[in-house]
Amino acid sequence: MVKKELEKNEETTTEATIVENTPEKECSCENCKCRGGNKTAIVLSSVALVAALTSTVFSVLSYQKSVQPLTILNSGADGNSASFVEGSVADIVDKVSKSVVSIVTSIKGASYFGQSYSSQAAGTGIVVSSDGYILTNKHVIDGASSISVVLDDGTTYNDVEVKVVDPLNDVAFLKIKDASDLTPATLGDSKTIQAGQQVIAIGNALGQYQNTVTSGVVSGTGRTLTATDSTGSVSEKLSDMIQTDAAINSGNSGGPLINAGGQVIGINTANSYSAENMGFAIPIGAVKGMLAQLTEKGEASRAYLGVYTTEITADAAKSYNLPVTSGAYLYSSGAYSSIVSGSPADKAGLKDKDIIIAVNGAKIGAAGSLSTLIGEYKPGDTVQLTVIREGKEIGVNVTLEGYKDK
Repeated sequence: MVKKELEKNEETTTEATIVENTPEKECSCENCKCRGGNKTAIVLSSVALVAALTSTVFSVLSYQKSVQPLTILNSGADGNSASFVEGSVADIVDKVSKSVVSIVTSIKGASYFGQSYSSQAAGTGIVVSSDGYILTNKHVIDGASSISVVLDDGTTYNDVEVKVVDPLNDVAFLKIKDASDLTPATLGDSKTIQAGQQVIAIGNALGQYQNTVTSGVVSGTGRTLTATDSTGSVSEKLSDMIQTDAAINSGNSGGPLINAGGQVIGINTANSYSAENMGFAIPIGAVKGMLAQLTEKGEASRAYLGVYTTEITADAAKSYNLPVTSGAYLYSSGAYSSIVSGSPADKAGLKDKDIIIAVNGAKIGAAGSLSTLIGEYKPGDTVQLTVIREGKEIGVNVTLEGYKDK
């Protein structure tokens, strides 16, 4: 870490930190409060353009992965099955860059001595509809008094509002008022992501990291992290993250992680200065249900099931004597019941010690976490859960509802 006095209007960069903790039994909460488990701590990534006489602590990214020449093969419907060969990465960048925007926020505050100040910060966003819906990270717009969106060609929109934030994830949707004819990105299928597949990350944060393109592979999926801001004062649990070695620079928060078919499969969220070749993205499937509601009726809420679960791994299966090594185990602990009273899960008759192994046929673990798979649907949708109960596999139909913070 580097400590430096800031001059007025000086640009600064904050970065992500990865801290490996001692492995414990991992717990993943589909709803409400997390009850502990294996965690990896990170600091969310952003670029800050500070206009105040203050001092701060920040780190400087020394790792910048070079982009190798790539070319796109015909991918069909699912770009995760495509691969790159010798050629040029320009094909993908040309296809997606018009959908990658810069998000500039203004933040007002007061110093320790009571003096008011204002600062600016910049992150990245993804155009997801032609009429102006923008997908980004929640932490990119936290505390903003005003928001502007700058397109790839320099067109600037100042009339931007936060339309909805995901209460269970680091995701926010913005809306540009009276926008039209924007170029939306093509969303891919995060359920079919495989470790080793090649990906590209694009950022468009005004300032030091504008128009950043990096390449790499998916290093792993299903990562669970504890995210904090640069001060360490705010933390949030992020589950089912995609890990990649494509360099995710500061300011790329909210930008797309793209497969070889030019499809968005993740939302870049955090990077690391303590460990090279390590960045993280939220699976795109986790936001599809909310996006569908926004484009249909202009408002959205997160679909939820209403259960506390423990992610099943080989170790967890052994500890709890379970018949499977992947899935979501409904296990009550202490004062917490695994089933939220009055929730969709409760109404559908789910029981403590049920094991959910699939959502509408998509297997938990291979296709994503329970929370991510539920995130593909809207309140009011009915999904069929494949459940193991007392050694027998059954189907349970559940009608999802909108999340209510309890």
